[in-house]
Amino acid sequence: MTIKIILADDHQIVRQGLRTLLAAEPDMEVVAEADNGRATLRLVQELKPQVVIMDISMPGLNGIEATRQILFESPEVKVVALSMHSDSLFVLNMLKAGASGYLLKDCALEELVKAIRTVVAQKTYLSHGVSDIVIKDFVSSWSATSSSAFAVLTAREREVLQLMAEGKSTTQIADSLCVSAKTVEAHRKQIMDKLGIHSVAELTKYAIRQGLTSLEA
Repeated sequence: MTIKIILADDHQIVRQGLRTLLAAEPDMEVVAEADNGRATLRLVQELKPQVVIMDISMPGLNGIEATRQILFESPEVKVVALSMHSDSLFVLNMLKAGASGYLLKDCALEELVKAIRTVVAQKTYLSHGVSDIVIKDFVSSWSATSSSAFAVLTAREREVLQLMAEGKSTTQIADSLCVSAKTVEAHRKQIMDKLGIHSVAELTKYAIRQGLTSLEA
C-alpha cells in the first residue's frame, strides 16, 4: 500500500526538499503541498491522505489549530509535526491537538521516514528531545493552566487572536473567517476580557508565547 502524504509548511524550500527525499521511498507518495493551515484542511478533505507532515508556525491558521480541525473531521488521518520548536508549550499543545508524532526539523530523513511508518502502524513517534519533554510533563502532571489559550479561549477566538497578532484588520479577519465585522469585534472583546489584556501589542506577545503564531509567520 502506498502511503499518501500531504506536506504543510510555509517555506517552499522545505516542502521541495521533503518531496524530493520522500520520492525515493517506494511506499510513499506526496500527493499535495500547502503553505498554510486552511489550505491544508481543504486538501485533506479532498485527497484523504494517510499522513500530514505539519509545521506549527504557519500564517492564517497555525499547525496546532489545523491539526485539531483535521482530526475532528477526519480522525483516521495521522498528523506528524515537523517543527523547529522544542519548547514544551508547542510540543504539548500539538500532542493534545491529536498529533501522532513530533519531530524537530534538524532530524535526519531516515527518522522522518521511520516516524511516518510508525504512525501509519497506529503508534506514536516522538524524537528523542521531544520524548524527554513528554516524560517530564507526565512526571510533573502538567495540565493546561488558566493562562493557556487552549484552555481559556474557544477555537474561533484562537483563530481571531492569531489573525489579529498577524496584523490583519477587522475587515480582513471577517473576510478570512466568512463572518461579519461585528462578529469579529465581539470575539475581540471576549478575548480581551477573558485574558485581561487590552492592547494589540500585548495580545501579539501572548499569541507568540502560546504558539498561535510566530514572528516568522
